[in-house]
Amino acid sequence: MKVKCVICDQIHTLDDSDPLAKKLRNRPIHTYMCDECYSRIEKRTHERWETGNFRPYRDEKTNDDW
Repeated sequence: MKVKCVICDQIHTLDDSDPLAKKLRNRPIHTYMCDECYSRIEKRTHERWETGNFRPYRDEKTNDDW
């Protein structure tokens, strides 16, 4: 299966029986990102976390005694 990275537009080939290929084939909303782009984003995200100025947009979890 041929896939294209959403960031760098490089075309990669995945094995048809690979779980990632099956996920991309069955759920078209999911996108493919190559390992280089994924590691680059991961590294820069960790750098932003370390500065202390990075605020993730996550909802605060509340403990309901329901």
